[in-house]
Amino acid sequence: MRDNASSQPAAPTTIWTPANIVTLIRILLVPVFFVACVSPWPTWFPDWNEAELLKPWLACLTDLADGYIARHYNQVSDFGKFMDPLADKILVAAALLALCELQILPSWVALIILTREFIVSGLRMLAASEGVVIAASWYGKAKTVFQIIAILLFIIKDSEPFISTPAIETPLYVVSWIVMIVAL
Repeated sequence: MRDNASSQPAAPTTIWTPANIVTLIRILLVPVFFVACVSPWPTWFPDWNEAELLKPWLACLTDLADGYIARHYNQVSDFGKFMDPLADKILVAAALLALCELQILPSWVALIILTREFIVSGLRMLAASEGVVIAASWYGKAKTVFQIIAILLFIIKDSEPFISTPAIETPLYVVSWIVMIVAL
């Protein structure tokens, strides 16, 4: 008797692809990211003037890295389709909470964004329970890009180099709010 299962190519049995590892590291480093955002760590390095400007880029680059690795090396997996957007949501939530903690962003903005994220995640989990994996659409990716840009602008607009430059402060304030409204 011939085994049907052995005649078909085996599906990958591991989730430990480089892209998925980067995604999991992003999730594990959320507490570090949060502390970096709310702490005065640039003041710990008085001779490093650019330290304040690096804060908003901490998580953004890892998001680009795992997406690039997954697509470039054809490591797109169901696990990655589920976990990458989840990692984005966790990082966005941490950044929004940090901005609220620093009194840079009103909490109602964070509440609207986080409510939407919980609803979308809930729908994805419901679909997953039926065996359907819902990958992020272009709309979801655009929304995430706008959220990240808005968060970056909110962090940058209140950083020391920009607070002390009134000519830049007002236009940056307006632009950051415009992008945040688009993200909303």
